[in-house]
Amino acid sequence: MKRDLRVLAAAGALLTVLATVDAAFAQKQGGILRMYSPDSPASMSIHEEATIFAEGPMMGVFNNLVIYDQHVPQNSLQSIVPDLATSWSWNEDGTELTLPLHEGVAWHDGRPFTAKDVQCTWDMLTGKSNEKLRVNPRKSWYGNLDSVTTNGDYEVTFRLKRPQPAFVALLASGFSPVYPCHVPPRDMRSHPIGTGPFKFVEFKPNEYIKVTRNPDYWKKSRPYLDGIEYTIIRNLSTEVLGFVAGKFDMTFAYSLTVPLFNDAKSQLPQAICELTPSSINRNLLINRDKPPFDNRDLRRAMALSLDRQAFIDIITMGQGDIGGVMQPAPAGLWGMPPEILNSLPGYDPDVPKNRTEARQIMKTLGFDPDNHLKIKVTVRDIPYYRDPGVILIDQLQQVYIDGELEPVDTTNFFPKMMRKDYSVGLNLQFAGRPAIERGRRGKAKTAAVADRTETSGGRCSTDHLLQPRWDVSATARKGADADGQQHL
Repeated sequence: MKRDLRVLAAAGALLTVLATVDAAFAQKQGGILRMYSPDSPASMSIHEEATIFAEGPMMGVFNNLVIYDQHVPQNSLQSIVPDLATSWSWNEDGTELTLPLHEGVAWHDGRPFTAKDVQCTWDMLTGKSNEKLRVNPRKSWYGNLDSVTTNGDYEVTFRLKRPQPAFVALLASGFSPVYPCHVPPRDMRSHPIGTGPFKFVEFKPNEYIKVTRNPDYWKKSRPYLDGIEYTIIRNLSTEVLGFVAGKFDMTFAYSLTVPLFNDAKSQLPQAICELTPSSINRNLLINRDKPPFDNRDLRRAMALSLDRQAFIDIITMGQGDIGGVMQPAPAGLWGMPPEILNSLPGYDPDVPKNRTEARQIMKTLGFDPDNHLKIKVTVRDIPYYRDPGVILIDQLQQVYIDGELEPVDTTNFFPKMMRKDYSVGLNLQFAGRPAIERGRRGKAKTAAVADRTETSGGRCSTDHLLQPRWDVSATARKGADADGQQHL
């Protein structure tokens, strides 16, 4: 299947491999799932992290109020199912979302889960509580949330400022677990306490993350696994060698580039390889608060410099389609039709014509073949960022802009971006349905002039551990990480 690689920063087409599976898919208890992780997060606190490298390993430690059904391949409002909530309902004007909660659920330290924990979590996310997050990447998700109220110990109501039908999709995201009221944020960074099927064991930065089975999990008979161990390996080739050698049972979701995917298949012919669309996108970020990038003509010239098909051809060996902010059809539900997309600045497939216009703009701004604009392109120091960053720099050079790659360790990258301590950057983001609504009201100070690239992914496992229906919390849950639509 062709993957959708959305825009500019054509990111590494990611996918996975599955090792040979036994013909019998009967559920079996036991076993440690061994995986690798391509990066080391700053902490174990999902609400303070912006990447799947903390979210993925920690999702099994927590539960959401609601979650996307893991047996439905395409996320939508219709695929959301209860988790800690037993159901949900809206009032008549669509401004109050009420969720009854499961009773008898306990935190890993034995304390009971109640509606107060839900209220505390979202008060913290919206900045209303005394306890503060060190970093709050998704605070903007809840700009339309007025308050969260409790009705006894087992019912909560989210009260919105105005109707937002897709609000429940934010709660279903993999980045929306419920935190315990009685554990301060600083402790959740190093030793998170959840209600999920796995208990946190240990995180050793740049080495490993370990979780173990929760024997008292409130969903009886789950999970099937005894634990999951993530070995942190930043080198993509080393990861593949480890999988081929049998050191790992499964590749990290969306972690293989197309060339490495093909390499794994050739070295391990019996592997089951799966390449599927995902909603990870790559985009060019421009800080509009920093001159000269406050000039919209300059930002337009940068957008016109991009050859999106070149990103796809180079990084993903042609496996992708150009799209806009939202994931294109058929994998996405809200993508722009090609005929409309091609009318946007920089999306005309005639790249030479686009760049001619860009150079004309740059000359009016005082730049020409003898006087180039010097910039730094800030990226995370991992291949999924560095590789498209190099291509971006080469393309910007075609319109009199000389870029220097500035790799930043993951632990510092997102705080740096949130402080707006950059001029030009390249980022990876999830794009899900909630972005449609939140984007209308976004107040971001960043211009994503280059849009995104959709990638694909999968997973790999050995026959003694791969089961068709693990507890959803045993693997990284799919979620709609909503980021508002940005404007030039």
